[in-house]
Amino acid sequence: MSNLMSNYSPLEVTFVKGEGCWLTDTKGDQYLDALSGIGVVNLGHCHPVITKNLIDQSQQLLHTSNVYRIGNQEKLAKELCTLAKMDKVFFSNSGAEANEAAIKIVRLFARSKDIEKPVILTANQGFHGRTMATLSATGQSKVQAGFAPLMSEFIHVNYDDIEAISDYQSNANVVAVMVEPIQGEAGIIIPKNDYLNKVQELCNKNGWLLILDGVQSCMGRTGKLFAHEHNQITPDILCLAKGLGNGVPIGACLAKGVASKMLTPGTHGSTFGGNPLVTSAALGVLDVFQNTNVLENVNKMSEYFRSEFDNKIKNNIAVKELRIKGLMIGIGLDSNIIDCSQLVKKALKDNLLINVTGTTIRMLPPLIITKEEIDILISKLIKLIST
Repeated sequence: MSNLMSNYSPLEVTFVKGEGCWLTDTKGDQYLDALSGIGVVNLGHCHPVITKNLIDQSQQLLHTSNVYRIGNQEKLAKELCTLAKMDKVFFSNSGAEANEAAIKIVRLFARSKDIEKPVILTANQGFHGRTMATLSATGQSKVQAGFAPLMSEFIHVNYDDIEAISDYQSNANVVAVMVEPIQGEAGIIIPKNDYLNKVQELCNKNGWLLILDGVQSCMGRTGKLFAHEHNQITPDILCLAKGLGNGVPIGACLAKGVASKMLTPGTHGSTFGGNPLVTSAALGVLDVFQNTNVLENVNKMSEYFRSEFDNKIKNNIAVKELRIKGLMIGIGLDSNIIDCSQLVKKALKDNLLINVTGTTIRMLPPLIITKEEIDILISKLIKLIST
C-alpha cells in the first residue's frame, strides 16, 4: 500500500531512464513519449546541454535564497526579458505560481486606480493552475469541484469570442483579461488568427492589463519561442513554466510597463524561486533555442505530421478534427464510434504515451522529434483509433 495521498491515479508503469523522445521502464521496455511530461521536457529527456548545466551548477552551489543576489537569476532575467520584449521578471517554482504572481500584480494595479473590487476576465475551459486563486481563474467546473467558496474576482467568458469580452467594457471593476494563447488542458483549442490582437485592442482601449498564460503554449511549442509572437503582439504580463526548465521546476512571471512596477520589496516572494540550480537549467534551455534549429524542426515536423496524418485517416470516420499548431496536437474523436476513456491505457500497452481530454487525444511531443519518430507515432495512433 502506497503512502502517497490518493489525488493521483498513476498508470502501472515506472520509468527509470529517458533519452530524447523515449522513456525506458523498470522492465527495460521503451516508450515513445508524445506528451513530454505534459509539455515540460520540450527539448527531450536528458538533453546534453541542460544536463551539463545541472551537473556543473550542482557541484558549485544549489541554493542561497533571494535574500542575496543570484548571478544566474539576473542573467536569465536579462535574456528572457530581451527575448520576450518585457521589462521585469519574477521567478517562481511552477506555472500556477507564475499565474498567482500575475494575479497579485493585477490586484496592486487595481489599488493604484482606487478600484477596491477588481475583476479579471478569464475564459471558459481555460486552465491556470490549482492554487485557490488560479483555480478560481480556471474555467472548468470539474477542476473546481469541492473547493468552494472560490475567489469571486473572476468572470469567465467564452474563449475565442471577442464580443464576450467587449460586453464588459462598461464594468468599471474590470482591470485585466487573462487567457491562454492556445487552450491546452481543454484539448488544444486554437483561436482565430486575430483573436489575441483584438483582445489586446480592447485592453488598450479600456486601460486593462493583458495577461497571457503561456505556460503550456510557449517555449517553442507552437514553432515560435512565445506563442503570441504569431500575432506580433506583446502582453502586459506573460507567464511561463513547464518547458522553461525542461524538467526542473521553474516558473516566470514577466511584465512590462506599469505592470512591471507593481511588486515592491515585501509584496511577494518565493524561497526556492530562481535559485542557482533551476536558473542554470533555464539558461541551458535558452541556449539550445538560440543556437540550434529546434524551432525550424517544430515547424517542419508540424507540417509533416499534418500531411501524413491527414493522408492516413481519410477513411477513418472516428476522427472528426485535427487541431495542430506547431507541436501542440489535438485529435478530436467521435465518442459514438470510439471509447475515448480507454485510449490512454490502450496506447500504453503499445508503448505510447498520450493524454486524452474529453473526446480529444492531446499530444505534446518533444520539439526535437524526427520524421522517423513521427512515422512511428502516426502508425501507433492509427492502430489505436482503428480498434
